[in-house]
Order: sequence, then structure tokens, then C-alpha cells
Amino acid sequence: MILNKENLKNINGEKVVKPTAEMLELPEKVIQFGTGVLLRGLPDYFIDKANHQGIFNGRIVVVKTTSKAGVDDFADQDNLYTLCVKGIEDGVEVEENLINSSISRVLSATSEWAEILKTAHQPELKVVISNTTEVGIVKSEDKVTDTPPQSYPGKLLAFLYERYQAFGGSEESGMVIVPTELISDNADKLKEIVLDLAIQNKLGWDFENWLRTANHFCKTLVDRIVPGRLPAAAQQAIETELGYSDGLMIMAEPFRLWAIESASEKVKEVLSFANADKGVFIVPSIDKFKELKLRLLNGTHTINCGLAILAGFHTVKEAMADEEFANHVLKLMQDEIAPVVENEDITKEEAITFAKSVIDRFSNPFLDHQWHAITLNYTQKLQMRNMPLIRKYYALKNEVPQLTALGVAAYIVFMNVTKDGDNYISTVNGKTFLAQDEFAEVLYNYWKSPETVVDSTLGDRRLWDKNLNNYPGFNAAVKGYVAQLQSKGAKETLSNLQSERTI
Repeated sequence: MILNKENLKNINGEKVVKPTAEMLELPEKVIQFGTGVLLRGLPDYFIDKANHQGIFNGRIVVVKTTSKAGVDDFADQDNLYTLCVKGIEDGVEVEENLINSSISRVLSATSEWAEILKTAHQPELKVVISNTTEVGIVKSEDKVTDTPPQSYPGKLLAFLYERYQAFGGSEESGMVIVPTELISDNADKLKEIVLDLAIQNKLGWDFENWLRTANHFCKTLVDRIVPGRLPAAAQQAIETELGYSDGLMIMAEPFRLWAIESASEKVKEVLSFANADKGVFIVPSIDKFKELKLRLLNGTHTINCGLAILAGFHTVKEAMADEEFANHVLKLMQDEIAPVVENEDITKEEAITFAKSVIDRFSNPFLDHQWHAITLNYTQKLQMRNMPLIRKYYALKNEVPQLTALGVAAYIVFMNVTKDGDNYISTVNGKTFLAQDEFAEVLYNYWKSPETVVDSTLGDRRLWDKNLNNYPGFNAAVKGYVAQLQSKGAKETLSNLQSERTI
């Protein structure tokens, strides 16, 4: 039995959350550019949840921006798909299956562009959502008369110009535009390109003014791991349990965050689905969410990846299943990161709460996040995510952040690489890892003199944009940990450090 509207009545509602008949007839209020799993696992999840609660009461017309392929998959299932939420939330394992009915139809930009432009005439349509990957928001030479324009900003401009004409440029016809592309200041960059394209296309000052004043381009930050399709065996098991097959089934972790920047009451009114879930925030500034994610999630990943590999852990969940390593990660966040993240916008409670959510996410038994993948551009990530925290920690406590120093030492040991043609290889516990780092050659040369490798590495401003040897005690701490990691190994070094902290 395939998942579709006709078969909904035959599906056991005790095993999966099903839509009501009324939800299948709700009007289209959103146009979404992209069919990717992040969109289906985050924005579309929130909209579906709001519809269940009778809050938003609207569905999504989706534009497939790449090719015709894939549109039929949605049509075959009446645009229904199952979202499997699996992971840890508040320390408890969570598994929930939801049939999402938020999508009304999926249109192909390559073959149904005229139909897509028709949607601009629908007065109920008020929201634009997009995720066209990090390279989607780019400048182009698109014309609004192209069928379709090639770039996403070109497509959006053509849609907005059609809407402007359809409603005579009324202020009420403006859209709330919320890009979810993972680039900084995503909405500002999108708006700038769309305005430039409008000028390039000579669409007139009145239209340009409508673009600027009647439409709300809202910066956003999204955060949810949505791996997409489940492993074949896991999907087969779930389909057997639920009693139907679903070619669009995807998985997501329980954690979800969608921070949307706006102080406009109209935006809050239009995006009413935000009231349905604790994971959506409409706030005057999303900076605090960016800081929490960058330091406590990304920074914790980065400072621990080398240490985890040295300790013999392949995946994040393996490391978090080890009580000693999990305790180390929690102490790092609580004692060395959270105190310096706290500021006039971020309370200590918010930082600690976010840190606990990170522990849940790292511990997810259903995700296989490899530590080696995190070492990609290792040096650059450390510089951006962790180095500012060292400066703030010294300003706050004027002492060595010991767990951070251990992470830096692990980086230096991991980057004790050998050269294989154009590649640099790290060998740890008999296993080899490709060191994909622009500074691999620098560390390779520094390790030719082991007695000075710490001095040279910490003092190289190309790596850190500062001389880390200038922080009192930091060089000695890192040297000590490098020696321990080499002589005793990562696990014993961790044990010794934790023993010292409890004395």
C-alpha cells in the first residue's frame, strides 16, 4: 500500500500522526523554492504542526528549481510524505512518525513556469521560503521574460514582478520572504541581488519602491540535522510497522531551530505558524542564535574532533557513549564556553540550556556523524569558532582554559602528518586519515623539529590571527598535553585530567 490520500483511511493512526481531511484542503499560503530534505524536515514540519493546531491553516506550493525529475514522486503520493523524528530530547530517546500534508503541489520550473507565475495572482499567498543551497543566492544576467530565469534570485524577481502587476502594486500584496540558505545575512544578500536585477531589467522605479517597502526580506538561521532517506533496512522496518510504502520518507533529529529576524508585527501575523512550536523564534536580531550555534555546537565539535580520533572514536555517538568523553564535552561547554558566550543578549541559563541540547544531539544513536569529516579545514574552523573564546576566557578569568588547551594539543598531534604525493596523511592508532587542511604543509614542516613544534604552531599568526604564546600559561599547558597524548594516549590523558579536577 503506497502512501496517498486514498489510502490514508487504511493507515493505523496509533502508529503515525495522520492529517485530517480538512488539512488536505487548506489554501496555498506559501511558495517554496526547493524540495530538499532540510525544507521538508524543518519549515514544512513547522507549517504542518501549526495546521494540526488550527493556527496557520495554509499549505505550500513547491517549485522544483532543478529539473522535472522528482516531481512525479510527489504526485504519485499526493504530495504526502512521512517524517521520522529519531533521537534524544531532554535526555530521553524519542521516536515519532508524522505524515506531513503541508505541500499542496510540486511544480517544475523547467516545464511549468507559466503555472508557477499564475500562483502570484493568489491573494492568500503571503510567504516565500527557499533553500537553493549555499550557491543559490548569486548574481546573474537573468531576464524576467526568461522561461524560467536560471538563478533563484531571477526566479524570485519574475514571481514578484508578476505579483506586482497582478495587484497593481498594492502594499497588501507584498510578501514575507524567508530564505533558509546557510549563508550569513542571507536575506540582505538576496534582496540586494533582486533589486540589482530589477534595475538591470529596467522594471521601473515604482516596482523597485514596491520591492523595498511592501516586501519583508527576513534574515534567518536554521538548525536541524535532516539526513534524508533512512538506511534501506531501517526504512523497510518502519514501512512494515506502519503498513505502507513511502518513497519520500525522510528522517530528522528532534532538535529544531528556525530563528527569523524581524520586528514587524505584520511579519509575526503572516508567519503565525511560529506560535505552534518552541523551535521557531521571530526576533529583532538573530545574532544570539548565531553565536550560540557557532560557539557551543560548531565550536565544541571542532575543538574535540582531533581528541576523539586520538581516543579511537570513529563517530560522535560512539564518543558520547563513553561516559568519560561525554563528561569532558559537557564540562568544556559548561566551564569554558558558556561563561564567555554569556553577554547582554545571552543569559547564562540560555547558554547552559543550549549546551544540554548539544549533548542530546551529539548522543543521537540514529546518526553516524564521523569525527574525521569535522577535521575538514580544521585550522580555519578552530580560528573562527574557538580562538575568540580563548581571548574572552582570559579576559574573564585570567587563567588557562585547560580543556580548550587539550583540544589545541590534540589538533597539533593529529596534524603530525606525512606526505604522500600532494596529500598529507595523519596516522592515528594504526589508521590513516587524509588531512584536508590548507595549513597541513605548515604543520608538516613544523613537526620536523618536534621540540619546537608547539612554539612554532601557537606563534603562527597565519593560523590563528594572533600569537597564542602571549597568553600566560597556554604554551606550557599545550606542551604538557602534547607530551601526554604522545606518551599515554588520549583516553589516559582525559582520565588524568578529570581526576585532577575532582581532587
